Amino acid sequence: MDLAPMDNMEKTNGLLKVPEESFVRNKMRTAAVAMVEKYQLLPPAKIGKLEQLALKLVRDLELSEHYIPFAMVLLGNESWRKTIKATPTNRRLLLLPQCLNNKEKCQGMFDELGLNCAGCKACPIDDVLVEAEAMGYANLVAEGTTVAVGLVEEGSIDAVIGVSCMPVLQRSFDPVSNAAVPVIGIPLLYDGCENTRADIKWILDELRSFETNEQHQPISVSLLKNRIQEFFTEEHLRKFIPGRDQTEQVALEYMLIDGQRIRPLLTALSFVAYTGIEKATHLLPLTIIIECFHKASLIHDDIEDNAQHRYNAKTAHAKYGIAQAINVGDYLIGKGYEILSDLSVPDETLKRSLRFIARSHIKLTRGQGNDILFNSGQLNLRTPEMIEVFKNKTGEAIKVALLLGAIVGNAPEQDQQTLEKFADFMGIAYQIRDDLNEYEEKHKEEKTGDYPFLLALLNEHLAKQNQETPIHLTEQVVAFRKMIEEHKLKVKAEKMLQDFVGNCYAELDKLNNAKLRLSLYGVMGKIFKSETSNE
Repeated sequence: MDLAPMDNMEKTNGLLKVPEESFVRNKMRTAAVAMVEKYQLLPPAKIGKLEQLALKLVRDLELSEHYIPFAMVLLGNESWRKTIKATPTNRRLLLLPQCLNNKEKCQGMFDELGLNCAGCKACPIDDVLVEAEAMGYANLVAEGTTVAVGLVEEGSIDAVIGVSCMPVLQRSFDPVSNAAVPVIGIPLLYDGCENTRADIKWILDELRSFETNEQHQPISVSLLKNRIQEFFTEEHLRKFIPGRDQTEQVALEYMLIDGQRIRPLLTALSFVAYTGIEKATHLLPLTIIIECFHKASLIHDDIEDNAQHRYNAKTAHAKYGIAQAINVGDYLIGKGYEILSDLSVPDETLKRSLRFIARSHIKLTRGQGNDILFNSGQLNLRTPEMIEVFKNKTGEAIKVALLLGAIVGNAPEQDQQTLEKFADFMGIAYQIRDDLNEYEEKHKEEKTGDYPFLLALLNEHLAKQNQETPIHLTEQVVAFRKMIEEHKLKVKAEKMLQDFVGNCYAELDKLNNAKLRLSLYGVMGKIFKSETSNE
């Protein structure tokens, strides 16, 4: 489809209309189904793509362009259709607006969450809620989608059927899309803050729609994350690290220290997405393996960076000395390989896993080596070289986490290649974001080496001007900050961050596994919340 960039949304601004006639609404819904199928629109759909298709839809049906926003809602709904349909009703939320109640006759009470329906039958809310509750839905009568997104993120629900006015649906697009919340939006028939009206038959049809489909049933990322947290208890970890001597005791101590556990989560997501939860017996050892490698790299990184604290606790070398910390890190690397070698998987799968992790380990150490030289002032890196360092450090760590689950889960080769590219981009974006966050926060003991990407940008900028980076700049943070602001390099870094985040999403859109694609969309939305855009 070749449509010129449209400015029709400006024409409809403030005119977020829903067709009054049910036959027009149904005709548009039917057209949306066909269009999503024809153009293979995948969720969460980009707003620009929705605008293009909505324009085509209303023109094909010879309808007013005032209905473009309504058409966008319908197209978004249909992009999520298979996911919503496959989500069990007891994992769904029905979100109704308070304004559906009859203000003069309503006997319900309002609290901080919304309306507690009294069942007075003065409006259709009670009839809809009764049917929804019978099917196991979680119900909420409230305005907006903030609570709904929160419930998805905490693992209480996996999908939302939301009824609201067009302006609220439009405002909800970004937060819902960025969090990759599977949602069906049903617009009220007209806007207003009280005594509004909805297409009850449409609502009930959506409530009743269910079809078992393992391929499209979403993974509850938050529930899986909670399960992983349960793995990292002393009871589970002692099965792998008994604590027979000081080395094992210190290793156990640092394995128990909570971080975000993002890498074990990525491993679990890719494994479950390709195998199904019924084969989850491998989840425990797989997540322990990845955490062993991760904690080993942190212990060694802290020594190399002379860091004294991590996770609000003393680093291993600060607490036990450098020699013991190096030894514990080495122990955890060996333990990770040992647990991996004991997995009950085909020999070829084990061979591929070991080879992949070993090669990634080598790349990571090379990236770390260049990072050490750079931070000590012995290596003058520019932007492309620093991006390569990020790719070899954080990118490889993410890659190992994702690919271990995918390899053991027997993912198709094409998906494995896509996940590798995604991991590269995510690692680069993660490091740039950390650089910018550190730069914004400022702290008493800051040094120029805390901002490697900004320093690399400065090196490159000065080189283009045939200038050399001042020799002692690494010790002169005030001068460094002044140069960063003068040359607008922070703005450039922010733009590059958005570009790499966009590259992440572009790779995810190539994944054939819908469950993993949507799960990783959700992970990205949380990590890069301020950089995520659905344009």
